[in-house]
Amino acid sequence: MLKNDECRSAVTIAGLRGGSGKTFVSLGLTSSLVQQGKNVCPFKKGPDYIDAGWLSFAAGRHCYNLDTFMCAGDIVKKSFLYHCAGSDIALIEGNRGLYDGIDIEGSTSTAETAKLVDSPVIVCIDCTKCTMTIGAIVMGLEKFDPELNLAGVIFNKVAGTRHAGKLRSAVEYYTDAEVIGAVPRVKTLEFPERHMGLVPTAENKEAAAIIKEAGRIIDENLDVAKVLNIAEKETPYKTEQSPYEILFPEKKAEEDLKIGVIIDEAFQFYYPENLFVLEKSGVKLVEISSVKDKNLPDDLDALYIGGGFPESFARELRDNKSMRHSVKEAALSGLPIYAECGGLIYLGESIVLNNEKYEMCGFFPLSFSISKKPQGHGYVDAVVCEENPFYKKGTHLKGHEFRYSSIIEMRNDNDTKFSFDLDRGVGITGNKDAITKKNTLAAYLHVHAFGALSWAEGMIKAAEKHKSQKNKDCKLFT
Repeated sequence: MLKNDECRSAVTIAGLRGGSGKTFVSLGLTSSLVQQGKNVCPFKKGPDYIDAGWLSFAAGRHCYNLDTFMCAGDIVKKSFLYHCAGSDIALIEGNRGLYDGIDIEGSTSTAETAKLVDSPVIVCIDCTKCTMTIGAIVMGLEKFDPELNLAGVIFNKVAGTRHAGKLRSAVEYYTDAEVIGAVPRVKTLEFPERHMGLVPTAENKEAAAIIKEAGRIIDENLDVAKVLNIAEKETPYKTEQSPYEILFPEKKAEEDLKIGVIIDEAFQFYYPENLFVLEKSGVKLVEISSVKDKNLPDDLDALYIGGGFPESFARELRDNKSMRHSVKEAALSGLPIYAECGGLIYLGESIVLNNEKYEMCGFFPLSFSISKKPQGHGYVDAVVCEENPFYKKGTHLKGHEFRYSSIIEMRNDNDTKFSFDLDRGVGITGNKDAITKKNTLAAYLHVHAFGALSWAEGMIKAAEKHKSQKNKDCKLFT
């Protein structure tokens, strides 16, 4: 019988490149296993929010990111062991190509992560107009790193049974990898794409139907029992000490500390760990909608605005004037506000789409537009270069930026400054990021609480300081 601190199975779904079908296969497998009554704990290798959101939706539980650039390798492994505890199977969706990393050694690659957590790998290969060559490709993948447990192959975009037969013969003859199955070209099921990934589930009314259909296609074309056999481990994963206890042993917030989180259709990009760290520290998180709510709650001690696609809800955000005014007034009054990417746009003056201007909160003197090509996409190294409400000067931060927005106007404002110097990344302007004014900091940089350990501490300290000042002001008037 499975113990609460154990997980007996794990598998990593990898590809040769982005767009090879690993997201479809990962979602379909998750759907299939959930329909069998399995408790699937999903993980996304890399910093991506959107794939993680779909995996979370399919599994009915949080999906956690495993990223060895933003977080130390030992912490990534501890996070994996802790979060998959008690589940029947941990399913990891890779990113990019199997061996693609930030350097020639393959650092931060899917292969590195799979070895780190001791997971077998099943590689999904787009077999369009290929037969015997797939055998050579799989052979190359096996020999490239003999330490990697490349256990299985899934053929994707297969033209028919004859095509599938040739592919199977090539792989079985030349390699040791098991053939899991062949997925045909699927014309009736298309995942809508936007920018760097899929449209978030919150924006897709047919998400449940898509997940169910993906599961059906996987059941009909893959040997799911073989996947489970590959995934099963002789020695189960066993939870070690919680990474929250290791990283934040003394972090306890003052009683009744409240931090608002704008989480809705427009702003939904949050790592679960970031929110959990605050909650485990004793913070009460208050969910707020920038679209439906009219005002911020009066008793907040700080506000967190994550990333998302505010441009997709520009009209709704513009039309909710009372909320925009409430956020601006809170920022002007000194409420600590931490914003990332989409949150940065929301705190600006406007966003221009198709030659139409949509007013935002108007706190920062910035106007934005959306480009067809990425304006900042990849990992970021930042150093805190100015005093600010959340980080100590000199702090080194690792994170990432994923955005298509660009600044089309930045007016002079003597009250604003940039708090981050970037050694790697694009940022807001000229290798600078984190525009700061009063107690508000907004950056294109996304950070993960397990990698940027000072983030949670900064949020809590800023909130506590504001609460203390607020209580002091109240006493003066009583």
